[in-house]
Amino acid sequence: MGVRMGQGRGPPAPDGGWGWAVLLSCFVVTGFSYAFPKAVSIYFKELMRDFGVGYSDTAWISSIMLAMLYGSGPVSSIMVNKFGCRPVMLFGGLLASAGMVAASFTTNIVQLYLTAGVATGMGLALNFQPSLIMLGCYFDRRRPLANGLAAAGSPVFLSALSPLGQVLVDHFGWRGGFLIMGGLLLNCCTCGAVMRPLEQKQNKEVRGEASAQELKEMITSKTGQDDSSKSEDCTEQSEKTNMKNRKKLLDFSVLRNKGLVIYIITKFVAILGLFVPTILLVNYAKDQGIPDHEAAFLLSIIGFVDIFARPTCGLVAGLKRVRPRMAYFFSLALLFNGLTDVCSARSTSYIGLVVFCVFFGLSYGMVGALQFEMLMGIVGTRGFSSALGLVLLIEAVAVLIGPPSAGRLVDAYKSYELIFYMAGGELIAAGVCLCVASYCCVGRSKKHNPHKEAERDVEKDLPVADGTHTDHNSEQSRGAA
Repeated sequence: MGVRMGQGRGPPAPDGGWGWAVLLSCFVVTGFSYAFPKAVSIYFKELMRDFGVGYSDTAWISSIMLAMLYGSGPVSSIMVNKFGCRPVMLFGGLLASAGMVAASFTTNIVQLYLTAGVATGMGLALNFQPSLIMLGCYFDRRRPLANGLAAAGSPVFLSALSPLGQVLVDHFGWRGGFLIMGGLLLNCCTCGAVMRPLEQKQNKEVRGEASAQELKEMITSKTGQDDSSKSEDCTEQSEKTNMKNRKKLLDFSVLRNKGLVIYIITKFVAILGLFVPTILLVNYAKDQGIPDHEAAFLLSIIGFVDIFARPTCGLVAGLKRVRPRMAYFFSLALLFNGLTDVCSARSTSYIGLVVFCVFFGLSYGMVGALQFEMLMGIVGTRGFSSALGLVLLIEAVAVLIGPPSAGRLVDAYKSYELIFYMAGGELIAAGVCLCVASYCCVGRSKKHNPHKEAERDVEKDLPVADGTHTDHNSEQSRGAA
């Protein structure tokens, strides 16, 4: 599934056709993956009352879901490389649904952690990563726009699942709500069924013909030797290489890519502060004396702006002058988001918080629309599966560190102002580091060695400062498939 389309190794990415169905499925899967852990918070008060636990105990349900979504990336990569995207997504949809159905019959909070947290979170992870891989296979020229549209699923589903959850709680209680939500997650199986491999049979025939031609040339070029013996040796060598590549289910060689290392460090620092404002915003507004309904509406403002920001940013990222400079565009998005946090740290009025939400939704949408497009540009579609798994694993650590650290600061100093400075500072640092590292470590080496651009293998393929990518005939790039 990680085969780069359109580079002489198979049919080109159609940039349309059935790809629009794949895009719609990725939109739905992204919506469930990112919005569902937040929408579950609607049921927290009911759970606290029935199980006699506190808010921090119930909040771990969402935290575990997000941790599983990020932390199980390598597991998803291994399964995709072994079985393909469609079977993994079908299994993931069933697992996510079964987790919520089982959660409706639980009798204590620990059982909820295992069912709604671990099982459902793992199921969402097994849907999210394969959907992005297939999206990269079906789109090339329009890929920035496709990533932006798919990322818009998160704010759209958050706006829909939150009020739906409240209606379900009012009419059926939290157990009935969990049961119905489990049924909704079966739509992930439908999305998985749509992920049709892109002319996989044709790819195998092309590879077979190329291998036969190479073998024929090797045999005929060696005169005066035993042809049959040489043919057997070449065939045996090819079989050993293929077996070695097939065993490499998670390709760690992608970490040799300098651009990927820079991206991983940047994302880790950014994730530490990216989710903090949205988690604490409502409580911060309430502490400023803003009524509950108006405070909750602030998140709706962020989601509404985010809906339009992501596809628009994806469209801009696809422009000819912008796409080759994707690293600097992504740096701008991180700086914009960080400055929004810092400049709004002293906002206490409702109007001031509304202005913050508008700019935060815009900058947050830019980050969400560009993050996976940039990763695809760095490693190419061939290495995307393994790279995404490793990136998500490292981001899982940041997810578990960032919000709890912010909460401890609030408890210790009784002030939300420090939280906004902390989150904004981390995002600004990430944006500056990405920009400087892209120019110094990648941009200069590209200028000094322009004649080597066509000879780079997948480990050096596409520096961070370049938004396009090509795939080359290297043994390690084959191992990622």
